[in-house]
Amino acid sequence: MNAQALDSPISTTGSVVFHLAFPVTSIPEAKAYYADQLGCAVGRENEASVILNLYGHQLVAHLTDAIAPQKGIYPRHFGIVFGSEADWEALLARAQSHHLKFYTQPKRRFEGLPLEHRTFFLEDPFQNLLEFKFYREPSVIFGGHEFKEIGDRTT
Repeated sequence: MNAQALDSPISTTGSVVFHLAFPVTSIPEAKAYYADQLGCAVGRENEASVILNLYGHQLVAHLTDAIAPQKGIYPRHFGIVFGSEADWEALLARAQSHHLKFYTQPKRRFEGLPLEHRTFFLEDPFQNLLEFKFYREPSVIFGGHEFKEIGDRTT
């Protein structure tokens, strides 16, 4: 492989599924939250882990004894960037109808800029934070290099 190929952006020739492992303190409670309330399909499971399908991506909840609560949304959270505002709104409606705990209420960030997006954060029963977004301009999901704004972090 040449040096230029090693320095080029990552690309694929086939389909790709994102994988994320995260901690929980109860597999039954994780299934109740992620499957019954959030709407994930449940895959394989055992007494210490469960695989969940979140919009075609593989989440794996792994049992642990204790999880230290976060002090805010940074540096760790995960979620989905929707390609359709209707899909974002549908999940928002589902979260509201199931009375899921909102860590931050739905809002618009960077209103009036090409970076404008709708977002909300949920907090699962294990203090994991999930963010769900919809960008008005899809090109800034990975682009918009002329801007420096990223999230709400002030320091």
